[in-house]
Amino acid sequence: MSPQQRKSEEAGSRENERRRTILRAAIDVFARKGYHGCRIADVAREAGVAYGLVYHYFKNKDELLETVAETGWSGFVARMRAVADGEDSLEAKVRGIADVAFEAYRVDPRAVKVLILEVARSPAGGHVVSRQQAFLGAIRMAADMFARAQTTGELRKDLDPMLCASLLFGAIEMGLTAFVSGLMEDRGPEALDRAKVQIAESFLRGVLPSAVPSAEVSWKQEKSSSGTRPKVGKRS
Repeated sequence: MSPQQRKSEEAGSRENERRRTILRAAIDVFARKGYHGCRIADVAREAGVAYGLVYHYFKNKDELLETVAETGWSGFVARMRAVADGEDSLEAKVRGIADVAFEAYRVDPRAVKVLILEVARSPAGGHVVSRQQAFLGAIRMAADMFARAQTTGELRKDLDPMLCASLLFGAIEMGLTAFVSGLMEDRGPEALDRAKVQIAESFLRGVLPSAVPSAEVSWKQEKSSSGTRPKVGKRS
């Protein structure tokens, strides 16, 4: 490698490191102050860089938030895809997806807080152009997983795979919301383990073939009995 090439590589490495530092600072500020309370000056101060340097890498606060969302979602979807495309049973895959989500929170709770409260649930998330596409892409991936499980008899035949995927992600999102919003006082490793197990167990009881479709049975029984139920006349 020539001296010129070495210098170019070193300069590129420094550029990437500065960008990562600013992005990390943005995550921390978004988590503390929220999208509307965050200013570029706050991000620069958190990163320990000059105010103008932030604009060298990101044109505004919206682009910062979108980059945080894209980075977080891409990592999550990649790990989830590895679980969904594996050879494990459907039950193991559902538990694995819940584990991916809660492990992400354990490793980087501030980043997950930003993804849920500032991207997924806040009006500020409307600035993130790729938010809906990324979320729907993850749901479609899970729906494919459930559809495959249905053909092998692992998923009840009367269930819609797309709805199963939506319900699974909804349960995981609401579970994480309880942690990032402070509803759960205990946010230690054991509490996270209990939460992911509870979510997976609750979901699996409703979708596995061995699960008793109590609501459906109750509805059918009520419908069949209504045909033979004696009519009650009006009292005089």
